[in-house]
Amino acid sequence: MKKLFSITAVLLSFSLLQAQSIVGNWEGALDANGTELTVVFHIAKDSTGKLVGSFDSPKQMAYGLKCSNISMAGDSVLIEMKAFGAKYSGLVGADKKTMTGNWGQGGITLPLELVKTGDVAVAAEMKRPQTPKPPFSYHSEEVSYGNADNSIRFGGTFTRPSLWADKVKEMKYPVVILITGSGQQDRDETLFEHKPFAVIADHLAKQGIATLRVDDREKGKTTGKFMTSTTLDFAKDVEAGIEYIKTRKDVDLKNIGLIGHSEGGMIAPMVASKRKEVKFIVLLAGPGVPIIELMEQQSVDVMFSSGVPKDQAEKFRPLYTSIMLAALKEPDTAAAENNIIDLFTKWQNNTDSATVKNTTGVTDKESLSAFASSVVKQVKQPWFHYFLQFKPADYLKNVRCAVLALNGEKDIQVAAAPNLEAIRKIMTEKMVKTYKVQQLPGLNHMFQHCNTCSVQEYAQLEETFDPGTLTIISSWIKEVVAK
Repeated sequence: MKKLFSITAVLLSFSLLQAQSIVGNWEGALDANGTELTVVFHIAKDSTGKLVGSFDSPKQMAYGLKCSNISMAGDSVLIEMKAFGAKYSGLVGADKKTMTGNWGQGGITLPLELVKTGDVAVAAEMKRPQTPKPPFSYHSEEVSYGNADNSIRFGGTFTRPSLWADKVKEMKYPVVILITGSGQQDRDETLFEHKPFAVIADHLAKQGIATLRVDDREKGKTTGKFMTSTTLDFAKDVEAGIEYIKTRKDVDLKNIGLIGHSEGGMIAPMVASKRKEVKFIVLLAGPGVPIIELMEQQSVDVMFSSGVPKDQAEKFRPLYTSIMLAALKEPDTAAAENNIIDLFTKWQNNTDSATVKNTTGVTDKESLSAFASSVVKQVKQPWFHYFLQFKPADYLKNVRCAVLALNGEKDIQVAAAPNLEAIRKIMTEKMVKTYKVQQLPGLNHMFQHCNTCSVQEYAQLEETFDPGTLTIISSWIKEVVAK
């Protein structure tokens, strides 16, 4: 037993030394369709000894993009960047100063050799001038509450104007619950150190409107299970927020609203269609078309923004929907994978090899099998399985409260034109009394003024949320409340 312990201790020491060897800055260049893109990784260890890091793409003016996971086994290194659907798999050289491997993203695999340029990870500072900083000119309060059976505790921030108007002893304010987009988000919907929900809450408090923003399940101070939850579960979480709001004495219960961003723009109509307490909803890049149609368009737009030629991205469009439906309809995993391989092969036989490789990364039978497996695995996840079958119209058509739908013209995740038009059509047909649908020029999915308007650019932009859009939101809410 003593000998086994000694061997284990040696192995652990070796593992720690290996991890230490990759701490620092690593730089390399990707050849993306003839364009050389520099990539810089900043790898460090946190207080627990876990490897953490970020990466830069200087030519795209993108800095401080977070790595979601960094792991090491022997000389093999895996760096994952889930926010971008990207990963780097590499092998550290004997000199501990080089790393050889591949960058994978959007089905495309590119060779990437890295050279260590420093032993200390030094990342560029990201400037976020709009992030509110204390002391605040309004009341900001940490809150906690449970759902109906108290199986989940929610942690959030409640804000409202701090001064009572005209020295009235008790003032009740209109209140809005902010609903985050897809993925596990904190109460501020933090992304690349941007905190859009904190910016929105700050603006609304200064306009006389209270807000409640809440951590998602298993994030921050909220409990519950995230990975096994669906959009329907998240809608129930918003209802718990409404019940909490109803216990407060400083809110106007006749003027409760919801602001949902992206997936939150799906959830707001779900809640409003069944809760009469909701007087208005604001949909920020909220879906209007069936989600499978939205995702088909998103796949094309994101590929194009990532450097895939437009004509090639368009050729991928028919394949996307067919393989997703195949994965949805077949409960048996092996059968679903075989069906996808058959569909892929038929598409491949009528598609040029460059398009196949650039849009899917498939080059042989082994990579095709891996591709089919990854599709089925994604679709079988509870959240995506529910999400992919979702039809916003099922809930939008039952909404009777006031509706404001806004979308950035340059949005590549929820395309503005088709989704806004679908929402407008439903509002018109159902004769909703108060609604406004508006496309905002020059803005991306995060409501930032953008240049390339890619997902990667979100991080490089200093603007967190367009001030003009904030004014549209607050002005519209005040008009609705005044009626």
